[in-house]
Amino acid sequence: MVDIERIKQAYSSFEPQLIEKIAEVGQVKVVPAGEMLMKTGQHFRHVILILSGTVKVYREDDDGNEFFMYYLEAGQACALSMICAARFQASQLMAKAESSVELLTIPLEVMDDWMSAFKTWYYFVLENYRSRFEELLQTVDHVAFRNMDERLVFYLKRFRDTHKSTILKTSITEIAQELNSSREVISRLLKKLNEKGVVLMQKDHIEIKNLDLLRD
Repeated sequence: MVDIERIKQAYSSFEPQLIEKIAEVGQVKVVPAGEMLMKTGQHFRHVILILSGTVKVYREDDDGNEFFMYYLEAGQACALSMICAARFQASQLMAKAESSVELLTIPLEVMDDWMSAFKTWYYFVLENYRSRFEELLQTVDHVAFRNMDERLVFYLKRFRDTHKSTILKTSITEIAQELNSSREVISRLLKKLNEKGVVLMQKDHIEIKNLDLLRD
């Protein structure tokens, strides 16, 4: 049985009866940093809740190039796992643990019962769908209507706000892949931000300094 206090800590809005049910049927799994949680073509048999850590969700093309979509944090759920599991569909996205992630898997068969039995679960599922949709709209907006320098700033802000950290250890090559750009372009833009004092370029990381001074 899962520790009820751990569930309360991450999902404080859930009603006590729901937390008890989650503790009863859920299974905790620890995923090391860098390990995959889901791959394109994978079928889900469980709904995934995040207890701790950060998960990066992205798409990958036939050449292995990544396109960043959004992050998942503690207290959130993988909306894709809910949709694909409920409709027996394969995933079209990939997810990787950015840090060590503690997740909770919930059997698919309880989903329908919980939607009608627990209001907090019903609203939680709807809110997850809404949040992920809005994040996708933000991503599409930046790809379709923003220049690469604006997209880079948006990427850095999202990293800072999600990870609650100003130290980015992701390589320039990885950033370029996630923004569907080239290493040369991202390197040049980061150097400009460095000259303006917006970021501080170090050998093994990038320190985010004054992003809020820039226009969204």
